[in-house]
Amino acid sequence: MLRIFIASSFLLALGAPSLAQDSSIESETGRIAVETFAEGLEHPWGATYLPDGVLLVTERPGRLRLVSTDGAVSDPIDGVPDVLAGGQGGLLDVALDPDFANNRTVYLSYSEERGGGAATSVGRGRLDENGSALSNFEVIFRQEPAVSGRNHYGSRLVFAPDGKLFVTLGERFKMRQAQDPNNHLGTIVRINPDGSVPDDNPFVGKDGADEIWSYGHRNVQSAALHPETGVLWTAEMGPLGGDELNIPEAGRNYGWPVVSWGRHYSGKRIPDPSTRPEFADSIHSWTPVISPSGMTFYTGDMFADWRGDLLISGLSAEGIVRVRIDGKQVAGEEVLALGRRIRDVVQAPDGAVMALTDEPAGKILRLSPAASQ
Repeated sequence: MLRIFIASSFLLALGAPSLAQDSSIESETGRIAVETFAEGLEHPWGATYLPDGVLLVTERPGRLRLVSTDGAVSDPIDGVPDVLAGGQGGLLDVALDPDFANNRTVYLSYSEERGGGAATSVGRGRLDENGSALSNFEVIFRQEPAVSGRNHYGSRLVFAPDGKLFVTLGERFKMRQAQDPNNHLGTIVRINPDGSVPDDNPFVGKDGADEIWSYGHRNVQSAALHPETGVLWTAEMGPLGGDELNIPEAGRNYGWPVVSWGRHYSGKRIPDPSTRPEFADSIHSWTPVISPSGMTFYTGDMFADWRGDLLISGLSAEGIVRVRIDGKQVAGEEVLALGRRIRDVVQAPDGAVMALTDEPAGKILRLSPAASQ
């Protein structure tokens, strides 16, 4: 394992910000213009594009909004479930049904209060034609058990080419529970779009929760499909050091908290993964941490030199980490320094890169090649 150490067609309300250039940054492939595309979002967390080029964006306090192609932010969409907003919890990720063009189904992950505790849940509803409300919202998956605490909910939603839905989950800071495959803490689960269990999941009929794909994870907030192989890649937050990049395999145990490339917050050492070959190891790790939260494989033309690279939004890194991939290995990386905690990163239809800032007055930043002087 290579280890590198590195410090819509509808009209929206008035008030769309103009795309005036804010600044530029240097990268290995040339200067990049950084512009404020949209603002006035409270801790934006996840985003996805609708077929008409409008962004659907979650705000952690519990609001879902549309952001038009000129950057105008809509009023909150009705029909969003109640969320437990606090700490790292709230309204989290958003994804479109693979057949959204016909069924207009939207999936949300969020922290839900229940049973004296809280855990991550996933639900779905139909977005109406004018984008103002979700109807018939239903919960399709609940992480079990619900526990106390405000941290480590995960969670990203990724549809695989076969239509199955991957949901990444944190261990809710109940570390030892990540080693128990009979619960969902510290796991990646794989479900059908209606929440039922696929017959070919690795623990079906065995000792473990039927929904689990892999376990022994800490807090997985980054997930994306490789554009050529269709295989799931994830990045998860380590403790004091040891953020990981993984290609989660069915049924494998990724070792947390028995092994890690980092240490406990107290400074106490944790055995390295190489000391326990029964655990699956990451393909790459970061110390100091980048705090990965959201990622995408770049497939556009605007940044031709980035095609095939993995773009990871970094909270501690305060930017986007561009990772060059060679097969299943990391060939190199650079941090695109934006000076803000970046919660999610998505590729725009035109190939620009959009970054969500994790701030009370959050923004969506647009990255594009800077014009030649």
